[in-house]
Amino acid sequence: MLSIALQILYFVAIPLVAIELAKRYRLFEVLNPVVFCYLAGIALVNSPVFEVHAETAKIATEASIPLAIPLVLFSSDFRAWLSQSRPAVISFVCTVVAVLASSFLTAQFFSDLVAESWKVSGMLMGVYSGGTPNLMSIGMALDAKPETFALLNAADLVVGGVYLLFLLTVAKPILKHVFPAYKPTDEQQQAEPIAPEDDAPLDLKAAWPQMLAGLGLSVLALAISAGATLLVAGELAVAGIFLGITTAGILGSMWPKVRNLEGSYELGNYLILVFCVAMGARTDIGALMSSGSSMLVYTVVVISGAIALHFVLARLFRVDVDTLLITSTAAVYGPAFVGPIAEAIDNRQVILSGLTAGIVGYAVGNYLGLALAYMLAP
Repeated sequence: MLSIALQILYFVAIPLVAIELAKRYRLFEVLNPVVFCYLAGIALVNSPVFEVHAETAKIATEASIPLAIPLVLFSSDFRAWLSQSRPAVISFVCTVVAVLASSFLTAQFFSDLVAESWKVSGMLMGVYSGGTPNLMSIGMALDAKPETFALLNAADLVVGGVYLLFLLTVAKPILKHVFPAYKPTDEQQQAEPIAPEDDAPLDLKAAWPQMLAGLGLSVLALAISAGATLLVAGELAVAGIFLGITTAGILGSMWPKVRNLEGSYELGNYLILVFCVAMGARTDIGALMSSGSSMLVYTVVVISGAIALHFVLARLFRVDVDTLLITSTAAVYGPAFVGPIAEAIDNRQVILSGLTAGIVGYAVGNYLGLALAYMLAP
C-alpha cells in the first residue's frame, strides 16, 4: 500500500503540476487543470503498482471543498456585477433558468435511467450553473455514492468536451447570424466589476499572509456553519453546512477588506484541484465501464436541453452573441474556461463579466442544486 505520507504528497503536488503546465502550454490550459487532476487521481487508484489508502482519500475530499467554496466567493464583487453588466446578468439568469428547467424535466421523464436520479439532477443543476465545485459540494451534501460522483464526472468530461470544442471553433461564426453583435455599454467601458483573475501572476512571497488570512476566514466560516447547523438541526447535516459556507462566502465578499485579500481565489482554486485528485483516487474504472452509458445519456439530455433553452431565452431578450457565449461558458465550466473562450471569440472585454458570472454561479448553483434535489427526492 502507498504510504499515507506519500499519498498526501501526491494529492498536494499534482495540482501544482497541473497549474504550472496550464501556464506553460496552451493544450493543458484548454483541457483545464481540473481534468488533469481528476485523471491523475484515477491513474493512481487504478495503478497495478500502488494501493490507495481509501480513508485518506475520503478525508481529503471532505476537507478541501468546504474550505475552497468561501475562498473563491470572497473575491468577487456581486453588487458591482449586477449594476454594471446588465446583458451578462440577463444571459446568466437565462442559463440558470434553462438548467433548472432541463434538470427538472429530465428527472421527470428519465428517472429510471440512473440510480439516485434526484441527486444526479441536483448535481447537474449545480455543475451547469457554476462548475465542478458545485457538483462536488452538492454531491457531498446529498451523500451521493462515490461511484455516482465518478460516473457523473466521466459523463461531464465527455459531454463538456464536445460542447467546449463547439465553443472554441464554430460557435460564434454560426450564432452571429442569429444573435446581435456585441456593443459594450458606457458603464462597461468605464468600469468593470472586480474579478478574481488578471494577467499578472500572483506573487506568493508578498501574498502568503493574505492567503493565510483568507484561509483562516474560510475555516471560521466552516466552523460557524457547522455550529449553526448543529444548533438548528441537532446534527451536523452536510447540506446545512454547505449552504452556510456559501452564504458566508457571499457575505464576506461584501466587505472590501475580505474581497481584496490577495490570493484567496487562487488558494480556493488550488483546494478544488486537491479535491479532484482525491476524488479521482476514489474512482473505480470497472464501475465506469459497466454502467457509464446510462449516466452519459442522462447528462446529454440535461445539458442539451439547458443549452437549447438558454439560446432561445437569450434570443428573446436580445442578448448579444459574445455575452451569450461567455456566460454559457461561465455557467457550464466555471471561471477557468472564460479566458480561452474570450480569446476564441476575439473579445477580451467580456472576460471580467464572464469570470464574475462564474463566481456567482458557484453560489447560485449550490442553493438551486440542493433545492431541486430535495424537491425531486422520493
